[in-house]
Amino acid sequence: MAKRSAGILLYRRPPEGPEVLLVHPGGPFWAKRDLGAWSIPKGEIDAGEDPRRAALREFAEEIGTCLPEAGPFLDLGEVKQKSGKVVFAFGLEHDLDPALIRSNLLEIAWPPRSGRKLTVPEIDRAGWFSLAEGREKLLPGQVPFLERLARALQDRMCAVTSQKVPSG
Repeated sequence: MAKRSAGILLYRRPPEGPEVLLVHPGGPFWAKRDLGAWSIPKGEIDAGEDPRRAALREFAEEIGTCLPEAGPFLDLGEVKQKSGKVVFAFGLEHDLDPALIRSNLLEIAWPPRSGRKLTVPEIDRAGWFSLAEGREKLLPGQVPFLERLARALQDRMCAVTSQKVPSG
């Protein structure tokens, strides 16, 4: 069975247009990689765990901030990455300061197969990006989440606009 992960695609809507919070993985392998290296905060779903609950747990571990469990959440569906891993994502409108992020630590073998261990933050930084910037920064397998978020926000905007237009 393929590994399953779940994550939260945090977004905010400043006047210039929607922005998404993306995270950059920590450790020497990713240190000099930028375009196509960022991710949504996510992690593995435990056996029998609800994907949304797993996404909230993983967000708290990677970012150091608990999000409101009530949402409202946008179900952004799932994608299958090159590795075969299935990732579920949920959009949530919420703002936070990336400078305040405190990631959990993990231990990796570095250099690979050397037998030496190195402790690194799971994520080394986070940032807010426009949807266009996010498409460049994000791992290619997760880009569909941005497209789904953009469609959902556009649909919401159209619904609000059509409610304000008087019928005649």
